Amino acid sequence: MNIPTATEVTPSADRLAFDEFYIAHVHRIYRALAVTLGNDDLARESVDEAMTRAYAHWRRVRGLDYPAGWVFRVGLNWATSWRRKVGREQGVLTEERQPRTAATDPAALAAREALARLPLAQRAVIVCRVLLDLSTVETADALGLSEGTVKSRLSRGLTALRRALEGEE
Repeated sequence: MNIPTATEVTPSADRLAFDEFYIAHVHRIYRALAVTLGNDDLARESVDEAMTRAYAHWRRVRGLDYPAGWVFRVGLNWATSWRRKVGREQGVLTEERQPRTAATDPAALAAREALARLPLAQRAVIVCRVLLDLSTVETADALGLSEGTVKSRLSRGLTALRRALEGEE
């Protein structure tokens, strides 16, 4: 009978660091993806895929300035690719924009619906800046955009949200 040694049973420092990262960020990234994608199930799948990829490349990912931003972007890219593939297979590109949520607060539902009507590019920037609390620089880095583009999309998106919530559409 082979009895595992202490080093075989004890998780590595990399594994422990990833576990801490996962616990600290998975729910926040999931919520951010759910709001951005407008689909809770797709967000759950995309955060799982992104976290799996983060674990596979943890030595590189942990060295990034904001690893959670990287995970968010990987999840968003994966979901976007998945939607394209499904659209091609069905012959039509469909985008589910009605979020499935347990929220019953009318103001929260109105805000989420207004956000869901924004273009994906604006939603992603708003979610990074507001829900993930990333700076302009971190958002630009996470989404692969220039800082000016982040500022522009944020401004336009917030203006559209404000108008929608004030009933000025």
